[in-house]
Amino acid sequence: MSVRKLILRSLLHQNKFAYVPAILHQQHHTHEKYDNYDDRHRNKKKKFAFTLFGSILVGSTITDDSKHKLNKDKQKTEDEKGMEAGEKRQDLPTFRAEEVSKHNNKNSFWVTYRHGVYDITSFLPSHPGGEQIYNAAGYSIEPFWNVYGMHKTHEVYELLESYRIGNLHEDDMVDHSDDELWAREPYRDKRLIVKTAKPFNAEIPPEYQIAHFDTPNELFYVRQHMPVPELEAGSHQLRVVLAPTQQVSSLSLAQLARLPRAIVRAALMCAGNRRSEMHQVKPVKGISWAGGAISNAVWSGVYLRDVLLHCGVDPNDTEGKHVILTGADIDATGQNFSTSIPLQLALDPNAQVILATHMNGQPLPPDHGCPLRAVVPGAPAVRSVKWLECITVSEEESSSHWHKKDYRSFNPSTTWEDADFESAPPVYSLPVTSAVCEPRHGDTVRVRDGHIEAKGYAYSGGGARVLRVDVSGDRGVSWRTATLQQDHAPPRTHYAWTLWTARLPVPAHCDQMEIWVKATDSNFNTQPENFDHIWNIRGILSNAYHKIKIRLQH
Repeated sequence: MSVRKLILRSLLHQNKFAYVPAILHQQHHTHEKYDNYDDRHRNKKKKFAFTLFGSILVGSTITDDSKHKLNKDKQKTEDEKGMEAGEKRQDLPTFRAEEVSKHNNKNSFWVTYRHGVYDITSFLPSHPGGEQIYNAAGYSIEPFWNVYGMHKTHEVYELLESYRIGNLHEDDMVDHSDDELWAREPYRDKRLIVKTAKPFNAEIPPEYQIAHFDTPNELFYVRQHMPVPELEAGSHQLRVVLAPTQQVSSLSLAQLARLPRAIVRAALMCAGNRRSEMHQVKPVKGISWAGGAISNAVWSGVYLRDVLLHCGVDPNDTEGKHVILTGADIDATGQNFSTSIPLQLALDPNAQVILATHMNGQPLPPDHGCPLRAVVPGAPAVRSVKWLECITVSEEESSSHWHKKDYRSFNPSTTWEDADFESAPPVYSLPVTSAVCEPRHGDTVRVRDGHIEAKGYAYSGGGARVLRVDVSGDRGVSWRTATLQQDHAPPRTHYAWTLWTARLPVPAHCDQMEIWVKATDSNFNTQPENFDHIWNIRGILSNAYHKIKIRLQH
């Protein structure tokens, strides 16, 4: 049954209209300040928000087949294995949905997940997603978790179960099937290492990182927050809004192509790359990326600077101003994905921020922003907004969750309870990092002529060039300088990664080895030895020495 039919049937049978006006009003209010906003886009997003929330708002009695679907074991991705929340518990009382729906405020906040009923009132202040959780007040969090797949981990399930107070009555169980939302997702290469399926997040395997200096498009790591939107290059329009004057320009891709062509070779790296290593020190929240959330490509399009100047931005008036980049992907509250960068950065010729239409000489694939995306070299990849549909020059930063409530820097003593995201500095650059790709941790490696060979990548943000990669096979007692493969760009405008190779001597009769790698960039910044003093609650900027253990075969 389609989501639309499910909604209509439920409206007739249960007449649960509670949140529909609020959602549509919120969606309208978000854009009403722009008088020239395209009605077609507004209507499209209203429909999407309504569909996305349908299972929260109206619900439906489950058929026997649907109940079986809810209860059966489902194949899970790497982060979904193990514990599952919401199983029916005989030791807890049963609540009707009507009772749960009454607990919909900050003083008493209940939610459901599968069979479970949870009182999460005390958790609200520390929710990493901020106020978005309030949209689920008194209802199920399943539709949200279907969109924000990073919740589906053992740690989050365990946390949720600690707030368990009861079971949801069988007659009020709802089939929150999300298949229709994801039915048009693009094909993905089977070699990618899937971290979450919905939304799709996947790493490039390490052996393919070192096999290609410019990562093939189909192997480029994928980071999504929501379903991939379907956009047509021929009809796509980019709106540029100068907020102080409300001047709005609309540019087609053909009009953008009349500006000078821009090409930049740049790696994109998620700020959470190598988070799994930091998690071993102390648990952190986020996708458990290993070292595969970074890839390298040649991007082509036009410079953001040229677009802004074309639309009337004053290059001498940048103080305190920001460029808000808005994508066409829509979250579980009906809001577009958005983040921002300082206007000064956007206009800096050395920053080489571009609006890309092509990747490695081919039109952008759907997973990587087709037909238009921003590429902000040297910055966390979250700033390189995909499916770009609007640019706003404003005196305010983006108000979105992903900008205000995430990708901020904290010290190791900061907890979720006392973290003040909005006062913490946003991350606009990335520290120097490196990783061993070959051999892999736990491998058995044959010793040849008293040596083994190690390969990997190194990278530094902000335009810094990697100067040196040092590799140790004896836990830092001695170091070997690796041979580097690099792009020719000089420091301050060097945005590609570096691939490295090193030969390490192996003592006779040694049957195991621990390999350490560290890089130094053109600012003479070097990676820290361990994660203890750079640990943070979100597990970002995880750039300590990469260390692996291998077995040796003589």
